[in-house]
Amino acid sequence: MTAPIATNVVPGLEPTLPSSWYLKDKYYALEREHIFMREWICVGREEEIPQKGDHRVLDLYGESILMLRNEGGEIKAFYNVCRHRGARICPAPGDDDSVLALKGGIVGKRSIICPYHAWSYDLNGQLMKAPHLSAETGFDVKGIALHPVGVACWGGFIFLNLTPGQAPDFEETIKVAKRRFSRYPLADLRVGKTISYEVNANWKVLCENYNECYHCGPVHPELCRIVPAFREAGGADLDWERGIPHRDGATTFTFSGESTRRSFPGLNEDERVRHKGELIYPNLFLSLSREHVTFYILQAKGPGKTLIDCHFLFEPHEMEKADFDPSDAVDFWHLVNQQDWAICARVQQGISARVHERGVYAPMEDWNLDIRRYVSDRIGPHTGQ
Repeated sequence: MTAPIATNVVPGLEPTLPSSWYLKDKYYALEREHIFMREWICVGREEEIPQKGDHRVLDLYGESILMLRNEGGEIKAFYNVCRHRGARICPAPGDDDSVLALKGGIVGKRSIICPYHAWSYDLNGQLMKAPHLSAETGFDVKGIALHPVGVACWGGFIFLNLTPGQAPDFEETIKVAKRRFSRYPLADLRVGKTISYEVNANWKVLCENYNECYHCGPVHPELCRIVPAFREAGGADLDWERGIPHRDGATTFTFSGESTRRSFPGLNEDERVRHKGELIYPNLFLSLSREHVTFYILQAKGPGKTLIDCHFLFEPHEMEKADFDPSDAVDFWHLVNQQDWAICARVQQGISARVHERGVYAPMEDWNLDIRRYVSDRIGPHTGQ
C-alpha cells in the first residue's frame, strides 16, 4: 500500500500559497495578466531620461514599451507598436536594423516615426502625418494615437501601468512609503552604482524573503553584526515604523557600520541611526540608510526565474567629490544580496519536491501574509480553485 504524501500542514501556523503557484506556468500566466499587466510596476528613475526626446525601450513581461520625455518635460509611455500595421516603431537594445533604409524611432527628439510606412507621431503619441493619406480621403489624424501606458512618478521613481484604463489609484499604491519616507530626499538622489542579478527563484519567494528577518541569523551573519536586532528572537517584534537600530557605534549598512558620507539633511534623530525598509508591491524593494538608499526592481521571467536590478542612490553633493567611493555600501549589499539569492534558489528547489504541497509561516513572518493576500486577491478568482 502506497504511503500518503505529506501536505506540510503544521497546526497553529498559517499556510503559504500552494506550492504550485510558485512552480507552474499557468499561475505565472495569471500573474502576468492580473498583476504585472494591471498594477503599477516600477521601471526605473527619472534621471534615466532627463532631457526632452530622451527615451528608453523596455521589455516588460513580453510587451515592448516606449518611454520618453516629451517637449513639455513630462514622461510619457506607449506600447511600441504603430497604429497602422503594427510594426515595432523603436528598436529594442541589441536589435539589428542595419538593412532598413528608414530606421524609425525617435527622430530629432521631436517625433516618433514608424520605419514601415513612415507614419509620424508627436512625443505625446498623437499621429501627425501619414504619407499619401489626407482629410480629402476621409482620413483624420486627430483620432489616431499610440496606445498609451499609464505613467506616475514619486521620489524620482517611474511607475508604469500597462492597462491604464483600469489602473488602481497610484496614491494608494505608494501612500505608506510616501508617509514613512517623507524626510528622505529621494527625488534628489542619483544612481551611483547598479548590479544586475538573475535568480533561479519565483518572484514571490524573493518578496517573502525580503519581508521577514527570521532567516537573517542563519543567512546573514555580517548583516546581523551591524543590526543585532535582526537575529534577536528570530527577528520578531521589529519596529519598522520607527526604523531598526544599528549596534552601538554603527549608523549605516557598510562592513564597518559607518561612512564618511554625510547624513541626508532633514532626517530626524531616529533616521540618522536607524534603517527603514519597504516593499511596494509587486516589484520594488526599498532599503533606506542615513546616507544611501538601495533599491531593487524585480522582473519575473517565468515561474522559476527573476531578474533583479539593484541600484544604489547617493546625494549628488557626495558624488561630485573627487574621492567619492560607493564601494563600502555596494560591497556590503552585494554580499547580502548573494546570500539572499542563494537561499531563495534553495527554496525554489525544495518546494518543487512532490511531497511539498505548501509551506507555513512562523509567527515572526506575519508580514509575509501580505503577499498571500495580495496575490490571492488578484489571481485567486481565476484559478478555478
